Amino acid sequence: MTASNFSLPDYLNRIGYNGETRPDLSTLTALMSAQLQSVPFENTEVQAGRIPSMVPEEITTKIVTHRRGGYCYEVNGLFAMALTAIGFEWYFAGARPMFYPTRRPKTHLVVIVKINGEYYLCDTGFGGYGLRKPIKVADDEIAEQRGDKFRIEFRDDEYVLSSWVNGEYSPQYGFALLPQEWIEFSLANYFNATSPDTIFTQKRLAVIQTPNGRKILVDDTLKIIENGVIKEEAIEYSKALGEHYNLNV
Repeated sequence: MTASNFSLPDYLNRIGYNGETRPDLSTLTALMSAQLQSVPFENTEVQAGRIPSMVPEEITTKIVTHRRGGYCYEVNGLFAMALTAIGFEWYFAGARPMFYPTRRPKTHLVVIVKINGEYYLCDTGFGGYGLRKPIKVADDEIAEQRGDKFRIEFRDDEYVLSSWVNGEYSPQYGFALLPQEWIEFSLANYFNATSPDTIFTQKRLAVIQTPNGRKILVDDTLKIIENGVIKEEAIEYSKALGEHYNLNV
């Protein structure tokens, strides 16, 4: 994944990262954490009636130059550009969201990175209960990540990522270690941006992680989770974007 206007130094400045840039697990973990804490997951383009661009140069301009956020195709696409620039071995994979009441197609995009013969799931664009760091793809893999807990299981011919929510593991999405090309997600992008049956057209969303928690905005309700303590407040959506996500849209 490349873009003619992508600059690794500009990207690193955008996410506030000044550490090592080697194709190893330490760098991968630090990059993913830094992006999750600086680039919001948000669907303002969809809510404005627009279909988010999948042109790599336009994604770079939106997130790096204009300091916006985006949803999975955009933020994971940008993350993949950085992985390419650093020299990681990686590919895109499709994931099936599991928080809907009925079975869904694999419309979510994730990044699979291979390091020393092992595969790691990376995702900077899932939102509320998404990963905080890479997690090794293996059956019954459990990872605690700064107070959050995640599990990967292999069942029904795919891996399932679950998050620990309200005292139990809640399935978030299923995926397979099957590489997919970027262009294959164009229909999924159109579906998520236009279908009345997706959460992106139904609600205004914004999520950003903090060192010890995350901020989740759904319409005019802001949930702030910090060290396991949850606080909710009513706040106008655009005001919250400016005050808590550093977005002016």
